[in-house]
Amino acid sequence: MFKGTYTALVTPFRNGAVDEAAFERLIRLQIKAGVDGIVPVGTTGESPTVDCQEHIRIIELAVKHSNGKIKVLAGTGANATAEAIHLTQAAQKAGVDGSLQVAPYYNKPTQEGLYQHFSAIARETRLPIVLYSVPSRCGVEIGVETVRRLARDCKNIVGIKESGGSCDRVSQLRAALGPKFTILSGDDSLTLPFLAVGAQGVISVASNVIPREVAQMVKSFLAGKTAPAMRLHQKFYPLFKDLFIESNPGPVKAALAMMGLVQEEYRLPLAPMNPKNRETLRTTMKLCGVLK
Repeated sequence: MFKGTYTALVTPFRNGAVDEAAFERLIRLQIKAGVDGIVPVGTTGESPTVDCQEHIRIIELAVKHSNGKIKVLAGTGANATAEAIHLTQAAQKAGVDGSLQVAPYYNKPTQEGLYQHFSAIARETRLPIVLYSVPSRCGVEIGVETVRRLARDCKNIVGIKESGGSCDRVSQLRAALGPKFTILSGDDSLTLPFLAVGAQGVISVASNVIPREVAQMVKSFLAGKTAPAMRLHQKFYPLFKDLFIESNPGPVKAALAMMGLVQEEYRLPLAPMNPKNRETLRTTMKLCGVLK
């Protein structure tokens, strides 16, 4: 259902508010580049620092400007189940194609707690749900058996964004869930290895900057054209890595600002990049042909 390339879209700010005009421009560029969909208000969209009203507004704008041309998989997770349900129901009303549900962060639930959290959300929406396991940020992994149990018991839980950094875990998920359950890479540098062991696409940070190239890499591999996919991976691998030289979305927002697409504005506790790291990123962008 959610195969291919989905861009984890940044949320542009200007003078402390969401820059709606810049957001629309970014979506138009994504559509033109041929991505399969966008993911507004995820980690890259600075979901922890937008308020509830802004969160819903950003989702509404994503649906409006996508205009049915690409899918919208809205980030509507939270570390409180009631909040996640509220955001998910608002996203459903806005007309999104699906919901991305991150594992609750900071409170470190047990596997049983994770099961109850996600199943409670699934009961309260008709949207297809993609789970999001990112233990480096959340402090907890959604276990393979928990994913299998959720997919069995909740028919609208249809996939997972896997950001655990392990091809072995992708293999375990594919073996446990079967061919119909969608697995998406959550790490640009591991997209190709994950595809090789059963993933079907990526939720990409890099495709904010190089949407056409990431989409082409994934499409080529899924079509059995491994050589051109490998060439794209090798060319842009330094960029994949340096977009995480500091905490996401600092580097990707800086990169987009260098390209003149957004203002480099964050909300605390995120701060502008260290100048040395910024120059490293700029150099890499030039080497990869993104900047002149």
